[in-house]
Amino acid sequence: MKVVVLADTHAPRRWKSCPPAVAEHLRGADLILHAGDVCTADVLVELSAYAPVHAVLGNNDGPDVAAWGAPETLELDLGGLRVAMIHDSGQAAGRTARMRRRFPEAGLVVFGHSHIPMDLTGDGVRVFNPGSPTDRRRQPYGTIGILDVERGALRRAEIVPVTRPA
Repeated sequence: MKVVVLADTHAPRRWKSCPPAVAEHLRGADLILHAGDVCTADVLVELSAYAPVHAVLGNNDGPDVAAWGAPETLELDLGGLRVAMIHDSGQAAGRTARMRRRFPEAGLVVFGHSHIPMDLTGDGVRVFNPGSPTDRRRQPYGTIGILDVERGALRRAEIVPVTRPA
C-alpha cells in the first residue's frame, strides 16, 4: 500500500492548488494522510480526487475542516499497521515517549506542525513528520512523505523533496 503523507499545506496562502511535484506522487497512491494545517477543506476535497484521505485538525484549521470530518487525533489500522495521527506532538525532548503514552497501540505516529521533516524511532514507536510541501520555513526543500506498508509492516518511509533548494 502506497501512502502519501502531507502536513502544513496552509491553503490558500501557500497552497493555491496541488503543486505538480506533489500531484506526481499522489497519482497511484492508495491512501493520503494529512497531519493538519490544511486551513481549508477545499484541499481535502482536491486530494480526494487522487485517493481516500484521512486528516486531523491543525491549529490553523477552521470549522470547515472539522465539518469535512477531521478530528483532533485519529487512529487507523493500515492492513495490520496501527497508525496514529496528531498535528502537534509537542516539544522535541521526550517526543517518542510522549507519543508512546498517548497512542499505546500505535507502531507509527504521523504528525506535523513544525514543518521540519522527521523520521525517528524510540520508546517502541516510530514518529514521522513529512514537513510541508508549500511552507518550508528554514528547511532547504518543501517535502512530503511516502510510506510503503506491506502485510502489516512499514517497509519503507521516505521524506521526498518536492521543491527546488532554497
